[in-house]
Amino acid sequence: LAAQYESLTLPLAVILIVPMSLFASLVGVMARGFDMNILVQIGFVVLIGLAAKNAILIVEFARQAEDRGLSRVEAAVQAARLRLRPIIMTSFAFILGVVPLMLASGAGYEMRQSLGTAVFSGMLGVTLFGLIFTPVFYVVIRALAGGKSDGTRTEEAVGAGQALNTQ
Repeated sequence: LAAQYESLTLPLAVILIVPMSLFASLVGVMARGFDMNILVQIGFVVLIGLAAKNAILIVEFARQAEDRGLSRVEAAVQAARLRLRPIIMTSFAFILGVVPLMLASGAGYEMRQSLGTAVFSGMLGVTLFGLIFTPVFYVVIRALAGGKSDGTRTEEAVGAGQALNTQ
């Protein structure tokens, strides 16, 4: 992520959403009375990937909007607004897809139920926390890192935009 964003601080806006998704997953697993097993931990790995994917989209759109000249806050709000529908659609498709795992019966149902519960509750948390807190993390981290926020483009961004238009 540091290479993609050409920044050591901006990937923090993506990574900071991961603990929230794991917390939501743990709450769901404990609420249903399941223990921590290998399938719950596999569900954590799935959640980390999905949480990072959603956050990367928001951060990337916010960075592009900021490069186009929007202020930091406007860029973050616009990015969250633009990515709201796609994130909601993919997240709820996944959430509804794991409902059969949560309601599983038959041989080995305990394992399937624990995996389904972990990813179901974690994805609910990722969807809610990610849409709210990723833009906040983006703005705060850019402010702490000293990123430009006055709504003007940097020379590099203008040059890159001109280079893209000539090709």
